[in-house]
Amino acid sequence: MITIDGSQKSGSGTIVRDAVPFSVLTGEELFLTNIRANRHKPGLRAQHLRGIEASAHICQGELAEATIGSKKIRFKPGKGIRGGTSKWDIGTAGSTTMLALSVIPLALFADKPSRYEITGGLFQDFAPSIYHVKYVLLRILETMGINVHIKIIRPGYVPMGNGQIQVKVFPVREIIKPLILVDRGKTTGIKGIALSSLLQKRKVSDRMAKECQRRLKSKGYVPDIEILYDNKNNPVYPRTSIQAGASLAIWSETDTGCLIGSDMAGALRRPAEYIGKKVANHLIQVLETEATVDEHVADQLIPFCGLAHGWSSYIIPKMTAHIETRLWRVEKMLGAKTEVKNNRLRVKGIGYRR
Repeated sequence: MITIDGSQKSGSGTIVRDAVPFSVLTGEELFLTNIRANRHKPGLRAQHLRGIEASAHICQGELAEATIGSKKIRFKPGKGIRGGTSKWDIGTAGSTTMLALSVIPLALFADKPSRYEITGGLFQDFAPSIYHVKYVLLRILETMGINVHIKIIRPGYVPMGNGQIQVKVFPVREIIKPLILVDRGKTTGIKGIALSSLLQKRKVSDRMAKECQRRLKSKGYVPDIEILYDNKNNPVYPRTSIQAGASLAIWSETDTGCLIGSDMAGALRRPAEYIGKKVANHLIQVLETEATVDEHVADQLIPFCGLAHGWSSYIIPKMTAHIETRLWRVEKMLGAKTEVKNNRLRVKGIGYRR
């Protein structure tokens, strides 16, 4: 059994989301203590609980002491990883993308393809938007031989959630290939999506996009931002959001295959113009460095690099608590090797096989 102190490093839900899937993959029992000890509301929240319950379901493992608010759990993994169809409802506006990212590493080594329907929030602070995952992270993972498809069924926002996504994961053929992104190259374009639900009269999508484009154009970029309105008369997706909400996501592409993203969700008393400006400024800040990924994708890639065969390498814009935590996780639980020098992050994966 391996014991993990959840108060170490960032002391965040990232430790929970990685620890249980890694336990499944290594076959080692887990005792996780001091869960989210460094957060304002420590212990498991709904999105963390559903994530570890999903991992336990996939491998038919045994999960003990896991309830909302729990500060410790015990987990005994099952003997195999099952593919097939599963549905999970977070029950809050908790992040559907975070739950998806916690089970995708397992589904890559399942006995058959997996199809998940997840209900909760799609756009909120402190979590990647569905657009960032779909158009940045998953496209980078595709270069590693990882085949995952994700789509929106219904947008969902804070505080009501009830958004839905569908995730399809195909098992890797043998091993995950390492990721090499060390040359930024030249920016060939910037694309994006400005989405709002039930806010067309206030032209929220137009306003977010207009301000974002204005700021990017002032730096010499020519962005192409798609403007979407989701409402009952003209739903963008199969089902319309049950509440008003908004999200803006943009991403740059380069001639060497780099994808760098920036996004922000709407919130009460957060003007559309503020969102547009902040999203543009963040992307500009990253593009002014030599980074080949943004700092959020930088930490999301680490578990996959830890499972890959050989050294992965990419340039990060800055070190963050989440990056540091995930490097620690893949070393301690997977046995991967990691190093960061002059913002060049390297991970020697274990070459995991089913």
